[in-house]
Order: sequence, then structure tokens, then C-alpha cells
Amino acid sequence: MTSTPKASQVVTALHELSHEMALREKITTHTALVGVIGIGYVGLPLAVEKAKVGYRVVGFDRNAIRVAQVNQGSNYIRDVDDDELAKMVANERLTATTDFAGLANCDIIIICVPTPLTQNKDPDISYIRNVGGEIARRLRPGQLICLESTTYPGTTEEVLLPMFAQTGLKVGHDYFLAYSPERVDPGNKRYTTKNTNKVVGGVTATCLSVATSFYKQTILEVLALSSPKVAEMTKVFENTFRAVNIALVNEMALLCDRMGINIWEVIDAAATKPFGMMRFDPGPGVGGHCIPLDPFYLNWKARQYDFHTRFIELAGEINNSMPYFVRDKVARALNLKGLPLKGSRILMLGIAYKKDIPDWRESPALKVLELLAQAEAAVDYHDPFVPSFQDAHGRTRHSIPLTEKTLGQSDCVLITTDHSQTDWDFVVRHAPLVIDTRNATRAVRQPRDNVILL
Repeated sequence: MTSTPKASQVVTALHELSHEMALREKITTHTALVGVIGIGYVGLPLAVEKAKVGYRVVGFDRNAIRVAQVNQGSNYIRDVDDDELAKMVANERLTATTDFAGLANCDIIIICVPTPLTQNKDPDISYIRNVGGEIARRLRPGQLICLESTTYPGTTEEVLLPMFAQTGLKVGHDYFLAYSPERVDPGNKRYTTKNTNKVVGGVTATCLSVATSFYKQTILEVLALSSPKVAEMTKVFENTFRAVNIALVNEMALLCDRMGINIWEVIDAAATKPFGMMRFDPGPGVGGHCIPLDPFYLNWKARQYDFHTRFIELAGEINNSMPYFVRDKVARALNLKGLPLKGSRILMLGIAYKKDIPDWRESPALKVLELLAQAEAAVDYHDPFVPSFQDAHGRTRHSIPLTEKTLGQSDCVLITTDHSQTDWDFVVRHAPLVIDTRNATRAVRQPRDNVILL
């Protein structure tokens, strides 16, 4: 004999269904209020994309300067179109605030906060914990929370889910929780937030369905995965793949330097193979918001399973050694000219971690500069995208003009970032010695006996 559901059970089921259906309606009609926590290089482009299709978006950030800039329609992220941002603000589709109380009004909350490393190279997820607490205090039925910050596999379910569970609300019924990693490549004009494939993992099947529906409103291809852990692992694997292959080519560069072989000629030749070959270039190290950090997130998590990622750890060692190699190469080159590194005038070209962007986070150029300064070289820099920055000792350094005089007065010009707008013929013509770690001078056809490649 089949038992009849109690009236209270029916009411509860209807309420749970109504939370899901109401949110889906808001998602498909673009009437949901979207909150984006962290309006930096990931959060701001995402916020603009959501606003462009009609959602009302609120950016939450502790940085009052960023908040004021958004509210004024003033852009500070190169990957965001100035006019699009200004239009979304003018149309009241996009606002920003430092007051996290407004999270209670949001139907969808997207977490885009930093996930740095500690001094011991362990994950620092304090930003995620802090905003998780802010959300938990205001969590209500009918909300979707998506974490986009790069992190170790397990963060969504081991950190955020327990916080939200303490509210008494039931995941997958009252509210919905998912992980969908950002895939931002600063300065990339071909692949943007809209046309970069998106992966999503939900805590429950309903969470996955709701989150996937939301992302499909603004992103062309969305791939549903079986769990947040799979999505989290996907993200760290993507960047670990790059870190390992960069390490391989960096190690080849070290060997070629020892053997007197031009590594760039080798790479150019190998890249002509139409199958089984993917090009990676060597350089002074790795930089940016992902590649120097993500492998350490994976290493840390792997140790909890009594597993040591030896291959990945070795890649990290090689990449971290490159600034030291660059310093030594500068010292060797100066020595051949009868000059000691101590007291020599070094002009570094480029502080940004990659060309044509203003981002100097984790840039290997910072470590190179620090090592040269420790050797008591007199170091200046020029970077049209980074007018100033604070070095490892808290000293503010300013970019100097790139002129015939500044080039000629230097004992060595060290190319650490290959910005497209730099006139490399001009650099080679007027610098007494050029050490090129990026092969930026590849197109220089004039006499280049003063150029030494990585």
C-alpha cells in the first residue's frame, strides 16, 4: 500500500520547486539582479557582459577607488571597452558599491576574488572565506552562488558549502551553488569572456542546471561537468599544462645556452611540424595571475592524498630559476666587456608579465630587477604600460623615457617584456649591449653584433 504524502511535505516540495522556477524565470527574462564580488580583471568584464544583455549588475569590492571609477563610467581594465562600460553605467545597468549588505537583494552572486599564495607557497583562500561569510549572513531562498576564482579541487564543497549549510537552507532546493572557473587571458583580442568556452560544475544536478542556464545567456559554449571538483581540477590542470611546457622549453634554453645553440632557431624549426607539436617560448620566468600560482594549489592539495606531484614541482623549480639565469647571463655579458655587474647601469625594457598589457602581477621582471639590485647594479626600467610600481622593498620606481641618451648611457639593455609598440631597431642601434630574453629583436635586420639572445 502506497502512503500518501503529508500536506506539509507537499507544501515544502512546492516551495522548493518555486524557488528554482522563479530563479529560472528571472534568468531567462534577464530580470535577475546579478552581484559580482571582485571587479578586477575577471569580475569587471563579466559584469559588463551580463549588463549588456539586460541584467542589472552590482559590483561589490573593498577597493573604494575601483567602485568610484565604475560608478563614474571610468574604465581601468584594458579588456573592457570604454564605451560599453560607460553606456552600461549611464543606462543604470551597472553600479558598484563597497557595502556588502546589498548581496541580500541579489538573485545571482558571482565570486571573482583573488586567490594568492602565502610566503610558504600554500593556497591563501582568505578572500573566498571572507566573502563566503558575507554571503552566508545574507543567504536567502532563490539565490544562485557561483565561484569563479581559481582554487584547489574541493574548495566549493569543503569551504563554501559548510558555511551556507549553517544557515539551515538546503543546497539544490532553497539555493544553488556551483563552480565555474574564469578563463581570462589579458590582452587577448581573439578570445573574450563571451566566446571563450565555459565549464560549470554544480553541487547538485539542479545547481548545475540553474548555473548552466545562467551562463548560457551570455557565453556561446557552456560545458556541464559532473561536479565542482572536476571543474576546479580542470582549471588548475589547464594552467599547470602551460607551466610544465614552459618549464620544458626553459630547460631547453638553459641547455642550448650551455651548448652554444640558438634556442629560438630550434623552436622556429620545430614549430613547422604540422602535428604532435605545440609551440611554447622560453623567457625570464613565468608571471601573471595563474601560471605561477595554480601548480602550487595542486601540489598542496595532492599532499593531502599522500601524493607528490614531482613532475609539476620540478617544472616550478625550473621556471623559478629563470630570473637567476638571466641575472647570471647579464653578469657574463658584462664581464666580456670588462665590466663588473656591481655598479653597471642596467636599463630593463618591460615590467609587465606579458606584452601589451599593464599587468605586472607576479612578473618575472620584478625578480630579475630585485636580483640585479642585490648585486648592486644601477637599475632603471622603461615600460609604456607600467608608469610606476613598488619593488620588493616598497620603493616606488618610475618608468624612464626610452631615448637615444638613456639607451647610450646604459651598460646593458635587458629586454624582459616584448611590447609591440617598442621600436626594436632603435633600441639595437643605440644600446651598447642588448640581452634579449623574449626574442623581441627577431625582425631587426641592421648589424646586431651587440645583441645576445636568451
